[in-house]
Amino acid sequence: MEAISASEYVTIGELVRLTNVRYSTLKFYTEEGMLPFEQAEENLTRRYRRLESIERISYIRKLREQKKTIPEIKVILSQEQAEE
Repeated sequence: MEAISASEYVTIGELVRLTNVRYSTLKFYTEEGMLPFEQAEENLTRRYRRLESIERISYIRKLREQKKTIPEIKVILSQEQAEE
């Protein structure tokens, strides 16, 4: 776990361990464009920036706790991304 916590990039499985969010949920967020990733060319593995992904997942969880729907969250995330 220390190696995972120190690395810049992690896999979706490692994100599951770091965030206690189910694999299927993270896969859904990825497929919906809510959780950005980079594709490693050599084996097509999706790699997630550890810190940014953990922060994004935490933010999505907070929005869900506020009863925001997935479409509403996608709009919020896209608006924030446009402001950056």
